[in-house]
Amino acid sequence: MARWIGIDYGGVRTGLAHTDPSGVLAFPYKTVPTTELMSVIKALVAAEPCAGFALGIPNRWGVDAGRGLTDSSALILAFKKQLELQFPALEVTLVDETNTSEEALQSAIRSGMKKSKRSQKGAVDDVAAALILQRFLDERGR
Repeated sequence: MARWIGIDYGGVRTGLAHTDPSGVLAFPYKTVPTTELMSVIKALVAAEPCAGFALGIPNRWGVDAGRGLTDSSALILAFKKQLELQFPALEVTLVDETNTSEEALQSAIRSGMKKSKRSQKGAVDDVAAALILQRFLDERGR
């Protein structure tokens, strides 16, 4: 079976996650500068079979209805098109990312991550990507 890749896209940094080979559980991978994102994704796709991407977007339901766009929506939708062009055989699904950054921060606190580490920019972006990916997997499994 092929794994899925989760993406918490940002203008400066982007969090990445991936599933186990069976496509059931999501795991944080790493946070990368967005300028390096496509090369990192290409390497991930080349390393193991990939089923597709779960791309986080704020207020997905509003975006789907043509309203409720946020400042980051245009960047995320443009990146979605890049993914579709680069990987035409792979599915790219938009997933509502509401509250994933806050959930990732709370998860880091519960896991014992020191405050100095949590305050570093991008410290929990990969965890947010894993939460986005797990939401996608849970929705698919219904």
